[in-house]
Amino acid sequence: MSTLTTTAVTVGPPTTTGRGRRLDDWRPEDPDFWRTTGAPIARRNLWVSIFAEHIGFSVWSLWSVTVLFLGPAYGIDPAGKFLLTAVPAALGAVLRLPYTLAVARFGGRRWTIISALMLLVPTVPMTVLLEPGVSYTTLMVLACLTGVGGGNFASSMANINLFYPERLKGRALGLNAGGGNLGVPAVQLVGLAVLATAGAAYPRLVPAVYLPLIVLAALAAARWLDTVPGARNEPGALREAARDRHTWVMSLLYIGTFGSFIGFGFAFGQVLQLQFAERFPTPVDAAWLTFLGPLVGSLIRPLGGHLADRLGGARVTFWNFVAMAAGAGTVLYAAREHSFWLYLTGFIALFVFSGIGNGSTYKMIPAIFRARAAAAVATGRRDPDSAARWARRMTGSLIGIAGAVGASGGVLVNISFRQSFLGSGNADAAYLAFIGWYALCFAVTWAVYLRPRAGRLADV
Repeated sequence: MSTLTTTAVTVGPPTTTGRGRRLDDWRPEDPDFWRTTGAPIARRNLWVSIFAEHIGFSVWSLWSVTVLFLGPAYGIDPAGKFLLTAVPAALGAVLRLPYTLAVARFGGRRWTIISALMLLVPTVPMTVLLEPGVSYTTLMVLACLTGVGGGNFASSMANINLFYPERLKGRALGLNAGGGNLGVPAVQLVGLAVLATAGAAYPRLVPAVYLPLIVLAALAAARWLDTVPGARNEPGALREAARDRHTWVMSLLYIGTFGSFIGFGFAFGQVLQLQFAERFPTPVDAAWLTFLGPLVGSLIRPLGGHLADRLGGARVTFWNFVAMAAGAGTVLYAAREHSFWLYLTGFIALFVFSGIGNGSTYKMIPAIFRARAAAAVATGRRDPDSAARWARRMTGSLIGIAGAVGASGGVLVNISFRQSFLGSGNADAAYLAFIGWYALCFAVTWAVYLRPRAGRLADV
C-alpha cells in the first residue's frame, strides 16, 4: 500500500494547461508564487471540492432520512431500520482508503468528476424503486450503495492537501471537512421539507432532489478543478503506518469521535421516535429535531482544532471523552426517567463533543510524528530533512487509515442500537456500551499521551 505525496514541478512560467486542467507549475511553498498565482487557484479548487464533498456526505446520509418514511406499509421493524442505516457506514468506511489512493492514480480533477457521478448509482434507483412493496433485500442493496458518498471525503481531503502550503493546510482541510460534514444535516433538512410538503408517502423525492446537484458537482469539477502535478502514491507507506502502534491508538480514538458523529447522525431520528413515540407520532415530528445534532457537531468541529492548538490535542481529547461519557450517562438517565428535554440535551452534547473530538484527534496526528521526528534528530538517528519527510509520510498514512477505521464507528453505533432494541426493547444497553467505549478512550489517551513517564511524546 502507499500514501499520497507531491513534489513541486516547474515547467516554464506559472500557468495551467487550460482552465480546470492539469497545472504546469505548482510551488505552494514559494511565497511569491503562492501570493501571485497559487492562492487564487487553491481557493477555487477548495470551494468546488467543498461543494462536491458536501453532496457526497448528503448521499451517504440519505438513509438517516429515508428510514423515517418507511411506515407500516413497508413492514420493517426498528431492528431492520437500524440495519439499513448501518450498511452505508460500512461501505463508506471500506472505500476511504482506495478513494485516497485514487487521487494520485487518476488525478484530482478526473477523480472528483468520477466520484461525483458515482453518486448517481444509488440515487437513481432509489428515486425509481422507493415505494411500498419493494423488498427488504432491495432496500439493503440501495442503502449499501449510498456508502460511495462516504469515500468522497477521503479523496477530497487528499486532493485539497496537495494544493496548500504546510502553514495553511490545517485551515483549508478544516473548511473542507466541515463543509462535507454539513451534508448530514443538509439532507435531513431536505427530508424535513419533503415530509412537511409532500408527506411521508413520497420518500423517492429526497434522492430526486440530489440528482441535479450531483450532476452540477461533476460539471463544476470538470469546469473549475485542476490537477496538481507530481502527486504519487508512495510505496509501502500504509504498510509502515499499519505496523505503528500509534496508528491503531488514534484509530480507536477516531472511532469514538467521528464514528459517534456519523453513527448518531444516521440513528438520531429513529431513536427519538422509538424512545418518545407519544411525542413523535409522525416522521415529520422527529425530523424537526433530527438535523439539529449533526448541524452543531459539524459547525463546532473547528473549535476542537483551535483548542488543540492552544491547550494540546491529547489534553483536549482526554477531557472531551470524559464529557462524552457524561453525555451518554445523561442520555441513559433521561431515557430511564422518560425526561425528553434532558434526553435531548444529553444527545446534543454528544454531537457537540463528537465534533470537538473530530478536530482535536486530527490535530494530534501530525503532532505525534513531529515529536517523534524531533526525538530522532536529537538522538542522531535521522537528519532534519529526512525526519521531516518521514513525519509527513506517516501523518498522511495514519490520517488515511484512521479515517477509514473511524468511519466504521458509524456501523458500531447503529448495530448497538439494533441489538439493544432487539434484546430489551429499549436502548439502555447501547448507552452503556457507549459509556464504556468513551471510558476506554479517555483511559487510553491518558496512558499513551498524558501519563508522566520517560519517553512521553512532547506537545501532542
